Amino acid sequence: MSTPTRAPAAATGRDTPSTGDGDGHVPHLAVAIVGNGFSGLGTAIRLRQAGEESFLIFERHEDVGGTWRDNSYPGCACDVPSHLYSFSFAPNPDWSRSFSAQPEIHAYLQRVSAEYDIDRFTRNGHEMLDATWNDGAQHWVVTTSRGTWTADALVLGSGALSDPSFPDVPGLDTFEGPVFHSATWRHDLDLTDRKVAVIGTGASAIQFVPEIAPVVGELTVFQRTPPWIMPRGDRAITRAEKLLFRWFPPAQRLVREAIYWARETFVFGFKDPKRMAKAAKIAEAHMRRQVTDPELREKITPSYAMGCKRILLSNDYLPALDRDNVEVVTEKIVEIRPHAVVTADGTEHEVDTIIAGTGFAIGDLPISHRVHGRDGRTLADHWAGSPYAHNGTMIAGFPNAFTLLGPNTGLGHNSVVFMIESQIALVLDTLRHQRTHGVGAVEPTRAAQDAFVAEMQRRTEGTVWVDGGCSSWYLDKNGQNSALWPTFTMPFRRRVRRFRPEEHTLTPLSARR
Repeated sequence: MSTPTRAPAAATGRDTPSTGDGDGHVPHLAVAIVGNGFSGLGTAIRLRQAGEESFLIFERHEDVGGTWRDNSYPGCACDVPSHLYSFSFAPNPDWSRSFSAQPEIHAYLQRVSAEYDIDRFTRNGHEMLDATWNDGAQHWVVTTSRGTWTADALVLGSGALSDPSFPDVPGLDTFEGPVFHSATWRHDLDLTDRKVAVIGTGASAIQFVPEIAPVVGELTVFQRTPPWIMPRGDRAITRAEKLLFRWFPPAQRLVREAIYWARETFVFGFKDPKRMAKAAKIAEAHMRRQVTDPELREKITPSYAMGCKRILLSNDYLPALDRDNVEVVTEKIVEIRPHAVVTADGTEHEVDTIIAGTGFAIGDLPISHRVHGRDGRTLADHWAGSPYAHNGTMIAGFPNAFTLLGPNTGLGHNSVVFMIESQIALVLDTLRHQRTHGVGAVEPTRAAQDAFVAEMQRRTEGTVWVDGGCSSWYLDKNGQNSALWPTFTMPFRRRVRRFRPEEHTLTPLSARR
């Protein structure tokens, strides 16, 4: 990337709010990055490698890590193999297991941030409150909880798994015991002998339920829809393997490639629900081996096609449900009282603690209400319940803004880190084109954006996500696929490997800049 058009501002306002110096001055950046998980950190590293140092990362919490910092519940781990769930440019030869646990992934991100000297570009404790595009000045005005900056470009790296979603149940606020979400785990609360209710049976619950089941007195799991669960092929990585990866890095790259291409083949099943039948038989056999109670097996056997909802991996969740102190309730929750959860059959389930494993606010991202485009309307206003972005990255009406892991970039089969790195390459090439050609503002054309959205819906037709017989977060409240990239990931990388000016509206640099 060429020399920044403005003076570097990486050191501005590190320890104090940057709201001006009394003469109306507001510090300016080339790039403002929101969020310091894989997306924000990866963008920052690539910017530095390209010679850009006029940027800051605004992080509302006090540490790097994103979802891998926040989700510290017992048993939290990744369901993508370690060697693939990491930056391609920063391999870790010391992963302890084939599927890494949360503390190890968090430590990896902390180490990478320090090694690439990104910590000094990070403003922790800065929650982004508002970002508004100033069309005349051709820049973003970014207001955080501790100051205001302007920036030529805005990168939204907060992702979809950043804001917990609580169940909308009458009376939840009247419950007199502890209530918390798995993403905000109460480590200070001793669950020993407690009567615990777990609401939800998704990716988080199947990891923490086996951890707390032996400890609590009684555990009631409220299940709306049972998940398909496959065996988790996890194992310890041997010392010999770690030495090989450390002293001969090509070996680890080969393993990473093998994992990547193996997981790409999963797309065939998602594209054709009938192909999932063989995988479903593996899951059914897994359940028969681990659950002895036929009545319980019937309760937790899915009635929809495998893959319609997220496929989960676990070797210990099903046996946990078979414990004497654990009950699975499939009746709908209709009310919560001060000491109980009430279901549709009128049963009052006495509990003293409620843990929500109910996922995240994906369809209505809170940050979308804080970003205002050229017309003053927010992203949420434009999306109206169906998020969209051209190539999952840029949005018409929001110049010089990039959303990483945005609409239609989620995956049901492979590593989202692959998608993030692909998008970062597009961000850098777009900024490079702007610098080279004197472009002050860039955004996708409506035609290009509409064509991409239509293509995503067309490619989703006939897939297990649409025709699998379930309701999932993959489809938004309008029934559109606004979450998933519905095919192989390599075509996405090819699509975004370079900026395509013919698909965008380019506005020359304003004289006011």
